[in-house]
Amino acid sequence: MAGAVEAKLAELGLTLPDVVPPLASYQPAVRSGVYVHTSGQLPMVDGKLAVTGKVGAEVTPDEAKELAKTCALNALAAVKSVAGDLDRIARVVKVVGFVASASDFTGQPGVVNGASELLGAVLGDKGVHARSAVGVAVLPLDAPVEVEVQVELVEA
Repeated sequence: MAGAVEAKLAELGLTLPDVVPPLASYQPAVRSGVYVHTSGQLPMVDGKLAVTGKVGAEVTPDEAKELAKTCALNALAAVKSVAGDLDRIARVVKVVGFVASASDFTGQPGVVNGASELLGAVLGDKGVHARSAVGVAVLPLDAPVEVEVQVELVEA
């Protein structure tokens, strides 16, 4: 049965995807005490990237912002896989966004806003977090964006 967080996703017209299987030797999320750390989540939909390339070249900043939102949804799915219930999230502590950037692109914060705004819309005040938005030369599978999330859970 879906809880309040998943009901909010539905209200926003979104559904929690299946956890994206690892591309290498790692877990999608790991719990340590009251914290869940996700691995970097790519904007995978149904097992594949819809868009590849560099932001500011083949991918527009607006497209990349939407892709960051997809990454955040995938991160929530990874959190649920180890927490059992998204309603256990006490708060999002930190978001790190990586943006595969053309050499002259400097709008990484605006791209990663896609993830931050989704977490805020879904979790309200619990979604407010510290954040880094980093431009990189290339990401796995030529993905334009990758997002990792750290959340604190309410003690069970």
